Amino acid sequence: MAAKPSTSIPEYSEGSIRVLKGLEPVKQRPGMYTRTDNPLHILQEVIDNAADEALAGYGKRIKVSLHTDGSVSVEDDGRGIPFGLHPEEGAPVVELVFTRLHAGGKFDKGQGGAYSFSGGLHGVGVSVTNALSTRMEVTVHRDGKVAHLVFAGGDVIEPLTVRPLQSGERKQGTTVRAWPDAKYFESSNLPMGEMVHLLRSKAVLMPGVSVSLVNDKNRDTQSWQYKGGLRDYLAQSLAGDPVIPLFEGEGFADRHNDNFAEGEGAAWCVAFTEEGAPLRESYVNLIPTTAGGTHDSGLRDGLFQAVKAFIDMHSLLPKGVKLMPDDVFARASYVLSAKVLDPQFQGQIKERLNSRDAVRLVSGFVRPALELWLNEHVEHGKKLAELAIKAAQTRQRAGQKVEKRKGSGVAVLPGKLTDCESRDLAHNEVFLVEGDSAGGSAKMGRDKETQAVLPLRGKVLNTWEVDRDRLFANTEIHDISVAIGVDPHGPDDVVDLSGLRYGKICILSDADVDGSHIQVLLLTLFFKHFPKLMEAGHVCIARPPLFRVDVPARGKKPAAKVYALDESELNAILEKAVKEGVAREKCQISRFKGLGEMNAEQLWETTLNPDTRRLLPVQVDTMPLQETEHLMTRLMGKGEAASRRELMELHGDAVDLDI
Repeated sequence: MAAKPSTSIPEYSEGSIRVLKGLEPVKQRPGMYTRTDNPLHILQEVIDNAADEALAGYGKRIKVSLHTDGSVSVEDDGRGIPFGLHPEEGAPVVELVFTRLHAGGKFDKGQGGAYSFSGGLHGVGVSVTNALSTRMEVTVHRDGKVAHLVFAGGDVIEPLTVRPLQSGERKQGTTVRAWPDAKYFESSNLPMGEMVHLLRSKAVLMPGVSVSLVNDKNRDTQSWQYKGGLRDYLAQSLAGDPVIPLFEGEGFADRHNDNFAEGEGAAWCVAFTEEGAPLRESYVNLIPTTAGGTHDSGLRDGLFQAVKAFIDMHSLLPKGVKLMPDDVFARASYVLSAKVLDPQFQGQIKERLNSRDAVRLVSGFVRPALELWLNEHVEHGKKLAELAIKAAQTRQRAGQKVEKRKGSGVAVLPGKLTDCESRDLAHNEVFLVEGDSAGGSAKMGRDKETQAVLPLRGKVLNTWEVDRDRLFANTEIHDISVAIGVDPHGPDDVVDLSGLRYGKICILSDADVDGSHIQVLLLTLFFKHFPKLMEAGHVCIARPPLFRVDVPARGKKPAAKVYALDESELNAILEKAVKEGVAREKCQISRFKGLGEMNAEQLWETTLNPDTRRLLPVQVDTMPLQETEHLMTRLMGKGEAASRRELMELHGDAVDLDI
């Protein structure tokens, strides 16, 4: 008698596939869309919308009220969200804004758009607030009418009603009142310190706009309005006395700028102190970027270049001292407010700006302004130079101590290694580059202060089954070991890493199948014979692009060269261009056959520059070491062809071939 099939295994069929509609994805995985430690971020989405109205010049007042029933309301005097029917969707626009993940007025930039500058283009803002609230009430004053509707859990429970404006009522503006749903958050309590800081920063960044916080529970009201903007705020917040007067400035592109759209740029205020923790705050289109980003990198670069030029002009640098960006930046406190037409953020909560062009944008305005200021105030310039030089000398002394400890008997460095000048592990990097031609571009494009290049000829030896004692018979592996200053070792060996010469060992190969093979061979070498380097996080993979797209000028945005790592990024770039009004066929696509095709400038911009590159740190997986070693044996062992064939039969459909 045949055994009955087990009923414990769930059936997998067409009916097993679930499609999440509307705001369901937000409720299922709220952590993908917002912070879930407390409800502040979903309320920030509403506050940001009110701030965008003020930023666009349509509002002068923002009021946030904390009510006794746990709800929070945000009131502005902007234009008011339109409440007429959407021409394509056939539903009130105000309803779409709060119920559709990708609906908003910030997608159309430039001429005809509702906002030239706003906090990003994810388009998930207040709809996430709505999804994660038990109730939300929206009231809009606009065009002589008052519109009102109510939601619960993201769904409309009281449809839109519109009535005429009564005498004494304000003429325009939006009020949103939300009751955050406690079940989505670790704590339902709002962090008042963060809330106050957020609202005060909005007032700082928009001089003349009044921002207030009303707490119904203790009947307390706080209001902020800064006439002096960034300078007032930074001066009040500094932990130590500034060495020189605060350096304040701003710069924005005009219509004749060839590189940036009209209005793009930044305002900043910088203070240099000898003591106390530096205060560093940056914003993009009024959105706080707590993790910094490329605009911060632009400020750092502009400050460094200007101070270095001043030091060179006045011959202030002592012999043997090398100045680096962190020497200038270490004691800098700043508030930076950048305006970027089409900001690209890392993650949905916009903590870090990723837009590559922001480095050049901010640096291009900061550097000339500071150079002029230093040369007009030479005594202040000399004090600042003294502070930076002191930091450089302290750093170099620390590096020399390590050098003495690792002392004599160091093997002669390989002749093909182009070394860097610094000996500071925190900044030093060596790039193991595939091929001599790519090595030549890397040598010309690198930062010679901190970046070394070691070209590798051909494929590296597969070292999975090579004894440690025989490794040095291979020239390439001998050169890698000598260059990095660490001998081969096992996972259980006691290893002295004091001889390590570089904080990052970066594998740089072509973005094709052969390049991936070289990556695997080098990763095999490090996993098998230099495991402590991998454990300590010293091994990285540089990711050069596979495509370059030349996008013609569109609207306010000038022509641009955009790089893509793979096909999916290429398609995303082309789709974005189509949305901006450029036909796909007008975008010129170039495919790099290898690193050797890139000139030094392209390689620097895409792969070597710490501010714009993509560098993957390599870490050993969380699975037990024995399982990892077993898998590596199946992949790299010489007698494992049958095992590899089995792996390919099982998982071959998950691989993208590049033929």
